[in-house]
Amino acid sequence: MAATAAPAPGSADSAVVVRLEGIAKRFPGVVANRDVSLEVRRGEVHAVVGENGAGKSTLMKILYGMQKPDEGAITVDGREVHFRSPADAIEAGIGMVHQHFMLADNLTVLENVILGAEPTRLGWLDTRRARERISTLSAQYGLGVDPGALVEDLGVGDRQRVEILKVLYRGARVLILDEPTAVLVPQEVDELFASLAELRAEGVAIVFISHKLDEVLRVADAITVLRGGTTVATVSPHGTTARELAELMVGSELPTPDTRDSTVTDVVELSVEHLTVLSPEGRALVDDVSLSVHRGEVLGIAGVEGNGQAELVEALLGLRAGTGVVRLGEQDISSWPTQRRREGGIGYIPEDRHRQGLLLSESLWENRVLGHQTVRPWRRGPWIDRKAARADTERIVREYGVRTPGVDVPAFALSGGNQQKLVVGREMSGSPRLLVASHPTRGVDVGAQATIWDLLRQARADGLAVLLVSADLEELIGLSDRLVVMLRGRLVAEMSPDDTTPEMLGSAMTGAFAAPERTA
Repeated sequence: MAATAAPAPGSADSAVVVRLEGIAKRFPGVVANRDVSLEVRRGEVHAVVGENGAGKSTLMKILYGMQKPDEGAITVDGREVHFRSPADAIEAGIGMVHQHFMLADNLTVLENVILGAEPTRLGWLDTRRARERISTLSAQYGLGVDPGALVEDLGVGDRQRVEILKVLYRGARVLILDEPTAVLVPQEVDELFASLAELRAEGVAIVFISHKLDEVLRVADAITVLRGGTTVATVSPHGTTARELAELMVGSELPTPDTRDSTVTDVVELSVEHLTVLSPEGRALVDDVSLSVHRGEVLGIAGVEGNGQAELVEALLGLRAGTGVVRLGEQDISSWPTQRRREGGIGYIPEDRHRQGLLLSESLWENRVLGHQTVRPWRRGPWIDRKAARADTERIVREYGVRTPGVDVPAFALSGGNQQKLVVGREMSGSPRLLVASHPTRGVDVGAQATIWDLLRQARADGLAVLLVSADLEELIGLSDRLVVMLRGRLVAEMSPDDTTPEMLGSAMTGAFAAPERTA
C-alpha cells in the first residue's frame, strides 16, 4: 500500500490547488479535528474516508467556510486564505454539493442555477446570457442538463448534475462532493463518474467524500483516511484494497450484509391490500399496492427515490392518508392513528433521522423515549420516569456501541453514525412486531453499518418482521429474503436475492430491464 499519493495520472497540471496543514477544531467536550493535513491537486479526484465522527464533515465545513479552524492554515493556489463564510470560499473557487440536495422543485434548472447569482443587463435579469452559459457548461463537462426543465420532473441523478452545475456556474475550480452516490442506482453512478472524468480532464479538483469503499477505489486518484479526527494515511488506490482501507478506518475487516439462512415463518405480521395514496392534485403516489411480510422475514423494497417508497412508508405508519387495508397480524389498523400503530408494535427507523427521528437539541435519554413516551415503563401517570429512561439509555449506549460522553448530551453532539445507532437501539428496544426500516445505514460508516446489519440479522432470527427500504442495492440483496421493485408508485416486479445482481435490480428500478412479473 502506497504511503503517499502520486499526482493524478494524465492530468495536464498536477500542482497543488488546495492545501490544509495542521487543522484543528474543538467543540465543548469534543475534538473534531487535530493536526489534519490534506493536499488536493488540480485535475485530481481526492477521496476522504473515515468513520462517522472521524472529522470528515468538520474538515469539509472548514474548507467551505462554514466553520473556522482553531489552528492550522488553508492555502488555495499557494495563497493563504481565511474564510469567514461560504461566500468567501465560493469567491476563492471552492464549491460544495451537499448530500441532501438544495433545489427548489417548483423552479426550472436555469432558475435554480442562477438563484443568488443572477446575471443582469441594464438592470434587468439577463436570462439569455444565463441560458447560454449553462448550456456551455453542461456541454463542456458532459452533464447533459436542460436549462428549461422543471426540477420536480427530474430524477435523482439529474438533480445531482444540476447541483454540480450550480457550483460550476459560480466559477468553482475545487468541487466538494458529500456522499454523492448515496441515493443513486448503479447506472446513475456510472453517469456521475463519467461526468467526474470530464471535470477532472478540464482541471477541476474534486474532493470526494464517501463510505462506499469500492466506489472510492474506482474513482479516486488519491485517498486520505481520517480516524479519530486526524489524518492516518494518504494512499494510492492502485494496489490498495477495500479491506485495507477498512482496517485503516476502523481496524477491522470490511463487513458484508449477506444473510442466507432462512428464518421465515408462516405467520403474516404485515398485510397490505390495494393501498393507494394520492397527492393533493389527485395523482397516485402509491398505486394499488399489495404486499405481505412474514415473521422472521426481511422484505426489501427497491426503487429510485421518488417512486412512492416514502409515501408507502408514511401510509403504513399512519402519517399519510390512503385507501386500502393495512393489517398488523390479524388486526385491521387502517383507521388507527400513528400513536396507536406505534403502541401496537410497529418500530420505525426513518430515512431522515434529523427531521423525523430525533430532537437534536434534547438529551439522549429524552430521545430514547421519543415515540414511546405514552407507554410503560417510561410513563407514570402524566410524567416521564427520568430515572428509568436514563438507565435504559445507558444500556442502549453500551449494547449498541453509541459513542458519547454521557446520556445528558444533546443529540446534535453525536456524529451521524452514533445518532443512527441511538435511533436503531430505541426502535429495537421497544419489542416491535414489525420494523419499518427506511434507509437504515444511509450516511453511516462501515463500522456503524456492520453494527446495524448485525442487529437486523439478529432481530430477523428472533422472529421480527422487517420491511426494508434502501438505496444501497448490496444491502437490499444481502439482507432481504424477498425483493420487490417499486416504479411510479406500483410494485412492478418480485425478485429473489439469490439470483439478482445490483445491475439487474438497478435496471428493473429504472424500467430498462423486464424483471419477472410479481405473482399474485
